[in-house]
Amino acid sequence: MNKLVALLLSVAFLMLLSGVFSDTRAQGQDRQITFTGFITGGKMSEPLPGAYIFIPKAGRGTLSATNGYFAVPVFPGDSIIFSYVGFKTQYYVIPRRLTDLTFSAVVALQEDVTTLAEVKVYPYATEELFKDAFVNLKLPDQMERDNLARNLDPAAIMRQAATMPMGAAVNSRNFINNQFYGRESITGRSGVTTFSFTNPFAWANFIRSVKKGDFKTKEWRSELNKAPRENFTRKDILKEN
Repeated sequence: MNKLVALLLSVAFLMLLSGVFSDTRAQGQDRQITFTGFITGGKMSEPLPGAYIFIPKAGRGTLSATNGYFAVPVFPGDSIIFSYVGFKTQYYVIPRRLTDLTFSAVVALQEDVTTLAEVKVYPYATEELFKDAFVNLKLPDQMERDNLARNLDPAAIMRQAATMPMGAAVNSRNFINNQFYGRESITGRSGVTTFSFTNPFAWANFIRSVKKGDFKTKEWRSELNKAPRENFTRKDILKEN
């Protein structure tokens, strides 16, 4: 009985040693290596920045750089998944028999083109609603157009011209004109006065016309009524318009 127990214990010990040796040998073969490369895609093989690299066995992943470069630690025999938006997912297997500590590859992803069915979108349910909306359509600059038409109206321009007061420059010009060309002008003081009430020649003509009876004719009265008033104001212009 003791010999049987000893035999069983020795067999178990040998099996344990063989397992340890096999694990040690396996660990020696599965050396960690660095997997580097570039991810490209499209017809021009342009680099894909931000592509996702995932290692299912290790449960981790990373993203490619702006130029499509990547570098991840892997073991021989690992499966690598490459994915990018708009491209088909691609799988890559690391070779099992590698002698170097680094492994490089260029991964070219294929475009994933999806053709969608044609969809027609109509803004209006019926043709009558579309015609009504088109007729009543307002332009984006409709307010500016209305303001322009209102400001360029001839009646509005005349009304503004009649009611707008004179500025400083116009007042100065008016004063200068009165000084040189008015009744009390400086240039008229040295000669015959232009004011008929103080002009002796005007009084002589007036007396001569009274003696002749010129003021009794109808023609003279009609001409007198046509004479413009001197106190003509802007209010008179507005009333006439």
